[in-house]
Amino acid sequence: MRTIDVGIMRSSQISFDLIGSFSSSSGRAALKNNVFIENGKLSFCGRLYDSLSFAPCDGDSLFTLHDVTIGVNFHWQRKESQSFRGELLFIVEDNEARAINRIAVEDYLVSVISSEMSATSSLEFLKAHAVISRSWLYAQLERKQRVECGTLGFENEKEVVRWYAREDHTLFDFCADDHCQRYQGITRAANPNVALAVNETRNLVLKHDGEVCDARFSKCCGGVTELFSSCWENTDYPYLKALRDAAGSEPFPVLSTEEGARRWIESSPESFCSTKEKSVLSQILNGYDKETNDFYRWRVEYSQSELSELVAERSGIDFGTIEELVPIERGPSGRIVRLRVSGSKAERIVGKELEIRRWLSKSHLYSSAFVVDKVMRDGVNRFVIKGAGWGHGVGLCQIGAAMMGEQGMSYKAILAHYYPGASLESV
Repeated sequence: MRTIDVGIMRSSQISFDLIGSFSSSSGRAALKNNVFIENGKLSFCGRLYDSLSFAPCDGDSLFTLHDVTIGVNFHWQRKESQSFRGELLFIVEDNEARAINRIAVEDYLVSVISSEMSATSSLEFLKAHAVISRSWLYAQLERKQRVECGTLGFENEKEVVRWYAREDHTLFDFCADDHCQRYQGITRAANPNVALAVNETRNLVLKHDGEVCDARFSKCCGGVTELFSSCWENTDYPYLKALRDAAGSEPFPVLSTEEGARRWIESSPESFCSTKEKSVLSQILNGYDKETNDFYRWRVEYSQSELSELVAERSGIDFGTIEELVPIERGPSGRIVRLRVSGSKAERIVGKELEIRRWLSKSHLYSSAFVVDKVMRDGVNRFVIKGAGWGHGVGLCQIGAAMMGEQGMSYKAILAHYYPGASLESV
């Protein structure tokens, strides 16, 4: 069975517990111990190592890592203890200790699906998610051979364009946070339906023209899904189309214009993902995700001084007083791909969608599908940002797909809706 290496955490000192029976490359194992950096090497039990591993002797053994940071740079960021099955490895990365979990792919997927959502939704939705998570994994392993840099784009005096890939992980295959796929070990993998969904779709992936599909997904598309090129490199895939997240073949309005985007965002058209049913949302959203109250349509407001300080901090550019936020280019879902930021001292065009979201929030703005109004209130200039959706909006919409499953649609129908033209095949 294929295994992958998942980077869990990195720190100058890592505290861990071994529960059960393990064999160690150090020749000795400990139930509780710390690994830390000394003289550029791993220090464990008074000895120095270039690398260190603990392999379980049976399927019941597990290990716990303490103070693992989840939701890095997002508004729900926090630390928690997490438990894992499989092998525990320690390496040196940038003069810190890096903890890695070597785990079988299918076991990894059980945790990913449970970590990405509360995973109490319909079996058909869980099957769909098992297929796309598996597809994304194999597609990224193939991409790793072709793309070397994790942050891509360019910067000059007029424009800052960045997008983020996962290929910056050169010492392991995937990280355990939202940058790749949420992976929190067996800490949340408690729902037997998830294991059933992974098992009943074992080895199944989406393919198009013989290649595994890069099956992206986000929390809530906002009513229309987005193109790959709006968020990452300038290429598009036939199976990642802009489509209406609703039943039938209902056409959607042109949202790439300011007039069309405003009408769309300031209304609330019926969509699979427009639900406010707590029974459905609780199936998908983990406890910290529920701290986000609105996601289909949302609103954020800053005073002019707050926005100026925020953008300077997040961009590293002194714009002075921010005077205008003007969309230059939108994708078909209404998401802004290029935004002009004008201040009293500087002006830049920023893209793509995630970099725009980074500049306009302490963590990440929910999405780049938004319109901006500048208003005067109590003698203070304020910027009102009204938006739609949560995430990049490419591929499967998790809340929309959960609603489809709740309505009795099969996992094959869900996949056909979000990835038109793709076929189910075995790897």
